[in-house]
Amino acid sequence: MDRAAYRSYPQPCHTGTFGTINSGMSILRCFALLLSGLALAQSQPSMAASTCFGSVSNGRLEAGVQLPISGNNFSTYSVLAASTGRTFVHSSVAEIIVAAYASIYAASPESLFVYGETGWPTGGRLRPHRTHQNGTSVDFFVPVRDQSGKSVPLPTGSSNRYGYDIEFDASGKYDGYKIDFESLGEHLYQLHVAAKARDAGFALVIFDTAYLPALFATKRGAYLKKHLPFLQRKPWVRHDEHFHIDFDIACKPEPN
Repeated sequence: MDRAAYRSYPQPCHTGTFGTINSGMSILRCFALLLSGLALAQSQPSMAASTCFGSVSNGRLEAGVQLPISGNNFSTYSVLAASTGRTFVHSSVAEIIVAAYASIYAASPESLFVYGETGWPTGGRLRPHRTHQNGTSVDFFVPVRDQSGKSVPLPTGSSNRYGYDIEFDASGKYDGYKIDFESLGEHLYQLHVAAKARDAGFALVIFDTAYLPALFATKRGAYLKKHLPFLQRKPWVRHDEHFHIDFDIACKPEPN
């Protein structure tokens, strides 16, 4: 990720410079916020039908659903950030994500995944993102393996701006971690299958184009290349440590 683009990345209980407790929020209050958010997000997400309005870059969301903090093979990028409401999605998107993780776990229980930012409970601008406004946009961090070859969660914390500051090299390596392209391909495949099973799909997938040859060389590569709408031009920030999906969900136009 381009660090300059995320310099203003909002940090719950921290200043914009990262790592310093905000003087207006005590440590105890911050801890209380964390506990309350954890209790909320660990419960199963309500699947009352959501309604999305407008577009990913100018929209809103009604009856948004918060993704679970964790599951058998996945976890959020930050419990603290989730507690402030940054991991809400459309109900159909929540179903797709949970179903995809379950399918992967059934076939490959050792593979671990981390999801990133999604959106606010009622949508709207989620800074610093240009999209993520109507509950249909989701960031997923790339699955990685450590130096022993074991699947591990990508480390996401305040020291690396909750994962968004991580920079992988041309070969997909970072600080002893390597992108697991096979697991990444399987994840994308299962997400697409789960979406199609719910009369949805992908409107756009953003991932560093330099890594697409490695992704297309995986077991699911041919399917992904044929069926997924990858952005072919350079995005406004590099998408190497995560990939972004705009799900194709039927949304209502904003009333005039």
